[in-house]
Amino acid sequence: MAKSYSADLRERVIACVDAGHSRREAGRRFNVSPSFAVKLTARWRQSGSLTPARRGRPKGCGKLAAYRGFIIGCVEERPDITMPELAAELQVQHQVTVSPATLSRFLCKAGFTYKKNADGSGMRARRYRREAANLGSQPPAADAA
Repeated sequence: MAKSYSADLRERVIACVDAGHSRREAGRRFNVSPSFAVKLTARWRQSGSLTPARRGRPKGCGKLAAYRGFIIGCVEERPDITMPELAAELQVQHQVTVSPATLSRFLCKAGFTYKKNADGSGMRARRYRREAANLGSQPPAADAA
């Protein structure tokens, strides 16, 4: 992924435009695209800031964020529910269409794992920290040579 232009370059482009040059001319002068100079100038005039905008998706947003409680409740109520069944349940209850893979990623981020049983069936369970599970146990004995 490309990096944002430096603050120094941004300041020089704005100074060039403020000195009376066109935005496209400033872009040519500093070897950046004309659209960068145009967008930077618009951002400068609108917000007064030269810092680049935040990149990527906002945290916590997404299609399923509003249905987090419902999804987790379904999985905790029925840990052996399959992702297609959960997607169908979400469609029936909330009229939200989502792929099973998206639900699986959502549950993994929420701390659930999928454990298969010997018979091939499985169930989702919350992850737990290994340190918390070993609090009462003693450290393993070192091998004597």
